Amino acid sequence: MDTAGIRQITDSRVLAAMSHPLRRRMLDVLKVHGPSTVSAVAGLTAQSVANASHHFRVLHRSGLVEAAPELARDGRERWWKLASTGQRWSSLDFATDPAGAAVAEAAESLNLDHHVRIVRAWLSRSGESRGDWAGSAFSTSYWLHLTPEELAQLSGELSAVLDRWSNRPPPGEDDERQPVFVFAYGQPGEP
Repeated sequence: MDTAGIRQITDSRVLAAMSHPLRRRMLDVLKVHGPSTVSAVAGLTAQSVANASHHFRVLHRSGLVEAAPELARDGRERWWKLASTGQRWSSLDFATDPAGAAVAEAAESLNLDHHVRIVRAWLSRSGESRGDWAGSAFSTSYWLHLTPEELAQLSGELSAVLDRWSNRPPPGEDDERQPVFVFAYGQPGEP
């Protein structure tokens, strides 16, 4: 784990556990809403409590979530929290292991599917339900001519900007902040 609390994933079993679509959503729920009970996360993801509980056990065995018994009001209540502020991984870490490389390839595809699902959910909302956010939401794309080193530098600069915004103090009571999903991809491609 680095100084920002971001866990570097180098174990293909952990990568597979966090890439599962439902478990990825559950991790997002904890990221957005903070520590939560199994039943609350089940409700937010439209799952049965038993199914959510199963997936929390997988996440726990992978070291992605931790039990938070100090938040329970009684012995029946089971709370979970993120074990780190985030995760990062590189397909290069899995390149020498054919099974790991296959997991990393699938994880990349599932990661993109996850991002697109979130954006499509926003786009499917009617104009009225978008409210004041309609003028703020954005998409942007560029075709740049870069070397691999320049792309890595751009990635670092964009991450620094997003880190600065994500590390701001929590909103106050009168603050109207809502969870906002931001993602960017940069990879070689052809029009």
